[in-house]
Amino acid sequence: MNIRQANLKDVNHISELMSNLSLKYIAPNCTSEGLNLLIRSMKPEMITQYMSTNCLYHVVEDNNHIAGVIAIRDNSHLFHLFVADKYQGKGLAKMLWHHAKELCLINGNTGEFTVNSALNAESVYLKLGFKPISGVRTNKGILDIPMTLNLASTGNN
Repeated sequence: MNIRQANLKDVNHISELMSNLSLKYIAPNCTSEGLNLLIRSMKPEMITQYMSTNCLYHVVEDNNHIAGVIAIRDNSHLFHLFVADKYQGKGLAKMLWHHAKELCLINGNTGEFTVNSALNAESVYLKLGFKPISGVRTNKGILDIPMTLNLASTGNN
């Protein structure tokens, strides 16, 4: 497995991976408005826009096939974390997170991170050290759980 910074040649593959997983795991907890927003946000042109502004994407590859993706917005918000079904449970999410977290720290993050967890992903983020800051909320038609991670308070560098 190889982790590398994503580039514009990866956008279609990233979009497909995230869209397919979102339809399967996130869409059932969305209103129609939320589903439309979710689908639009994962189109290749949106990922290209995110990459060109404030999001840094990394992918993990297995034999030149993208098995997972992570995006960090503004060097502090875990914006996207997706691992293909056949690779789930193999530690790829943890590997991607540790890689992205270290880059954020190198780039000046003081150890504070946020994520808006999908309902079914909460356990993954708990294992990564995130803690809920409130209960389930509806955010633009999408159910999520806002979570935070403060490395100084957890000693989890």
